[in-house]
Amino acid sequence: MDHFNGLTPAEAERLALLCEELGEAQQAIGKILRHGYESTHPDGGPTNREALEREIGDVYAAAQMLEDAGDIDQPRVEAWRECKLVNVAQYVHHQAI
Repeated sequence: MDHFNGLTPAEAERLALLCEELGEAQQAIGKILRHGYESTHPDGGPTNREALEREIGDVYAAAQMLEDAGDIDQPRVEAWRECKLVNVAQYVHHQAI
């Protein structure tokens, strides 16, 4: 029997991976907002900046898996990225876009 959402197990797994990685990136961003880029856990470890870089790399990897599987179309993603840069320019106050 097909799943109600029509996703294959592989498609659902790739989306779950992306969701998890996005959540981890959000957590890293929250730590930076609370404690700064160069702060580390009291027990040591990477800086918050390094943690964010790692998590963004993980997000990129998960997105690459979606692209490689044909779940998303990279030229369309790139077009939306460019559109976002144009549209957000009117709302940001501290960025050179």
